[in-house]
Amino acid sequence: MRWMAWSTRELAELAGTTLKTVRYYHRIGLLDEPERTTNGYKQYRVEHLVRLLRIRRLVDLGIQPSDIPAMEESDDGVEQTLRALDAELEAGIERQQRMRKELALILQRRSLIDLPPGYDGETADLPETERSLLMLFSRVLDSTTMTRLQELNAAPRPPSQAEFDALPADADEATRRRVAEGLASTARHEFETHPFLKDVATSEALSEPVILHGLVELYNPAQIDVLQRMNKLLDLTAQEEERT
Repeated sequence: MRWMAWSTRELAELAGTTLKTVRYYHRIGLLDEPERTTNGYKQYRVEHLVRLLRIRRLVDLGIQPSDIPAMEESDDGVEQTLRALDAELEAGIERQQRMRKELALILQRRSLIDLPPGYDGETADLPETERSLLMLFSRVLDSTTMTRLQELNAAPRPPSQAEFDALPADADEATRRRVAEGLASTARHEFETHPFLKDVATSEALSEPVILHGLVELYNPAQIDVLQRMNKLLDLTAQEEERT
C-alpha cells in the first residue's frame, strides 16, 4: 500500500496555515522535519498534519508557539499553562467590559474624552484648564486619590473657584488679593471637610516637573500669582495653628 505524502505547501494548505509558519515551527523544533525523497523534497505524512493541526489548535487558544514544548512535558505543565491563559483571558474580558462602559459614557458626553478614566457626565462641564490639570494629576497620583478627587469634582464649584477660573491675565492688585483670599478660605474649608486633600496638596507628587510645567502653561500670569498668594496665606494659617 502506498503511503500518502504531501509537500510543505500542501501540508500548509491542509492545515490552513502558511509555508512561512510551517518553516518557523521547524526552526524552533516544534514540528519535526519529515523524510526527504532522493531528489531532496520533503514528504509529510498524516502524523505531521495531525501535529500541525494540534499546534494550530493551541495557538488559536492564545498559547505562544515557543511555550508549547514546555507545557507538553507533563500534564501539570499543560494544566498550569491553560489555567494561566484562562486567567489572562478573564482579565482581558474585564478590561474590555470596562472599556465598553467608558465608551458608552463618552458617546453620550464627548467632553469626557478629555478626563481621566472613571469620570462620568457629572464632571464633564469642568473648565478645559481643570480637565487638562486632572489628566496631568492622573500621571502622578494613585487611583484611590483620583477617585476621591472625582467625587469632589462632582460637587458644584465654589464661587471663589469660578472667579479664579475667569480671572484675566491683567487683573489688578486688589482683584488678585481678593481672589487669593477667597481661594485660601475655600481651601481651609475643604481641608477640614476632606483631610486627605491637605495631604495631596503637600505631597511630593504635586512637585513633579510635569505638574509644575502644567501649572505654568495652563494658567495665565495673574492666576499663577493668585495661587502663590493663596499658598502663602495657607502657610501663615498652618504656622498659627502650630503656635496654638
